[in-house]
Amino acid sequence: MKLYETKTAPNPRRVRMFLAEKGLLDQVECVQVDLQKGENLTAEFAAKNPMKKVPVLELEDGTCIAETMAICRYFELSYPDTPKLLGDSPLEQAEIEQWLRWLDYYFFIPCGMGFQHTSGYFKDRMTPVPEWGELCIADVKKFMAFLNEHLAGKSYICCDRFTAADITAFAVAAFARVVKIRVDDSLPHLFAWYQRINERPSAAV
Repeated sequence: MKLYETKTAPNPRRVRMFLAEKGLLDQVECVQVDLQKGENLTAEFAAKNPMKKVPVLELEDGTCIAETMAICRYFELSYPDTPKLLGDSPLEQAEIEQWLRWLDYYFFIPCGMGFQHTSGYFKDRMTPVPEWGELCIADVKKFMAFLNEHLAGKSYICCDRFTAADITAFAVAAFARVVKIRVDDSLPHLFAWYQRINERPSAAV
């Protein structure tokens, strides 16, 4: 299997961490795609994912699966004897899905939009609106404050154990440095959680 990814991008990192936690990272060959050079915009890449985004998982038969959580769900179901990161019971699965949605909509998307609209990184293929970017960055800070309160007395985001929700939150919190936001002791509960996750071997992949 091949995983088309960009090492520095947060979504591919989510997949790598997910695979590392399951002990499956050696099941894929990571193929780097240079986003700034537009390698994801080629016809060849678009044939694998018409949305022209990373990551993309290509199976042995040529089937391609795009979108981070779709790839993670494929591995969760294909390797049932590995640690469950998307929940065991219906309640756990629902709680993790709830958090994944919150993290995507209120943390990841604003962080990504803040980066794209204030940095000009993709100005050759989009029209940045710096004012919108700044509003998105403000939303990131608000959500981090919410996470800090939520994590008071908790070791993990949900289910009292490490899950895909922790992977997503960690990847976004780390990526937020691109909009000059860093997790520090001004948010003590979030900071303690971040340090805890950062000590896991999967955080280094």
